[in-house]
Amino acid sequence: MDEQLINTHTPLETQQVARKLGYLLRPNDVVTLTGDLGAGKTTFTKGLGEGLGVKRTINSPTFTIVKSYQGEIPFHHIDAYRLEESHEDIGFDEYFTDGGVTVVEWPQYIEHFLPEERLNIEIKKGQDDHRQIILRPVGRMFKHITKELFR
Repeated sequence: MDEQLINTHTPLETQQVARKLGYLLRPNDVVTLTGDLGAGKTTFTKGLGEGLGVKRTINSPTFTIVKSYQGEIPFHHIDAYRLEESHEDIGFDEYFTDGGVTVVEWPQYIEHFLPEERLNIEIKKGQDDHRQIILRPVGRMFKHITKELFR
């Protein structure tokens, strides 16, 4: 497997990793984020948005499900947590194919709507502010992106 592991020790380091990833992503790329509550998914998403040129404050779209931002390209932040018991398609494909980058928190709840090729990221909370960021690329392009992230 092409799994890559990154350890961070502060929220700022976690954001810096995500910012660097944001520089590497291209239109229509989809990134999924899994991890327990408080693992750092929103912190990671903020860094990703910075890497994509988003200037507005990024926060979790828990109650709206989707928040969109404009950076160098559109950036969509989907929090699928509230869709656990639903199979409703709220137009996910439009977000995944509009020329922007989409990050999906709690992707297991909308698995059947996700594109086949994507970058799956798991964040595990350690002691204090330590995090393990596990990148699992699905597709050749995302394998290339994860290799570039480590250069």
